[in-house]
Amino acid sequence: MTEPSHLRETRTSYDTVAVDYAEIVRPAFESDLLGRAMLGAFAELVRSAGGGPVVGCGPGHVTAHLCSLGLTAFGVDLSPGMIEVARRDHPGLRFDIGTMTALEPADGELGGVVAWYSIIHTPPDALPAVFAEFHRVLAPGGHLLLGFHTGDERRRKNSGYGGHEMSLDVYLLPPDRIAELATCAGLVVHVRLIRQSENTRSPHACLLVRKPANS
Repeated sequence: MTEPSHLRETRTSYDTVAVDYAEIVRPAFESDLLGRAMLGAFAELVRSAGGGPVVGCGPGHVTAHLCSLGLTAFGVDLSPGMIEVARRDHPGLRFDIGTMTALEPADGELGGVVAWYSIIHTPPDALPAVFAEFHRVLAPGGHLLLGFHTGDERRRKNSGYGGHEMSLDVYLLPPDRIAELATCAGLVVHVRLIRQSENTRSPHACLLVRKPANS
């Protein structure tokens, strides 16, 4: 089967910027009080529902933060370069190369999933398959936390993170549409947070959803 072009572009671009990306996003994450507050609430909900392993994302900082909150977390990223940086910076944690539409865990295995700005390079018409996969791997009562840029447009990103060349699309996503996709996949929306960032042209959104306990 031919790999979708957006996966090839995303992998190649983030392989190129992985080292500088990690250096740039780490301090930004530390200063993101609201984002870390949402991750804290997510962690408490997962623990109260019985725990279970959690999938994180990125070059390791989010996964490490989830572990610091008492969760058993591991990271999955499309980019081997990102995984290499994550393993370098957090050698005691598990990081795997993978995609959101073909996650390794078995049905109902995970207590939670964090997709922290993980869906912003996925074409909107491919998102239903992503949410179906999230639903599949979540245990009944498990939680999903999403972070993404809000809007309703596609932007082409040709450079970034220290001036590196990149070539991929960034999708600004309507929160109502993301909530609808979650609902159609069988998930229940609990919290929506929309926040304006001083460093970007569009607001950011956090969406916290749950797989019903009787699923």
